[in-house]
Amino acid sequence: MSAPSVVVGADGLARPAWAATDPLLRDYYDTEWGVPVRGERAVFERLSLEAFQAGLSWATVLRKRPAFREAFHDFDPDAVAGMSDEDVERLMGEPRIIRNRAKILATRTNARATVELRADGGLEALVWSYRPERTPVPRTMEEVPSTTPQSVALSKDLRGRGFRFVGPTTMHALMEAIGIVDTHLLGSHRRGVSGLWKPDGSRV
Repeated sequence: MSAPSVVVGADGLARPAWAATDPLLRDYYDTEWGVPVRGERAVFERLSLEAFQAGLSWATVLRKRPAFREAFHDFDPDAVAGMSDEDVERLMGEPRIIRNRAKILATRTNARATVELRADGGLEALVWSYRPERTPVPRTMEEVPSTTPQSVALSKDLRGRGFRFVGPTTMHALMEAIGIVDTHLLGSHRRGVSGLWKPDGSRV
């Protein structure tokens, strides 16, 4: 059986099923997901949240995002890179975030790697350098890939620079979220929102 295509909500707007019912996910889909994200701190935040999402639902992470921002200094890489082991232990006792020691430590590790990456063009430039020549043009969720050659390559590059929790699936989710690729379903009211792709999936 094929995965459902877009779902038309009470407001008359078409969205994928995952964004059609939960108000928080619907608002995120309508205002953020797939919109180009630029700037070191903003990209670092999205990369960090995608890492925390691994194995969990995005709704769980999204509901905890305000607490994550408070816990990780609004995702200022310099501040996160300077977190002590005592800070890590404090966060392990913070019930408002996802208390996963490996992911908390990875966030600090990734902040330090982000700081080091400034000498080689920076995190934003590196991540965006993996924008493909074409983006998917999916009609159903079954046609949306979970990884791409670009997300595999980005994962390998970041791992080689010391980043953690940046597997190919997680990096593809990041690329979708920050507008590097457009996997909005055809028929969705948000298809093409990034302004970076032609209707046939080629670059503008």
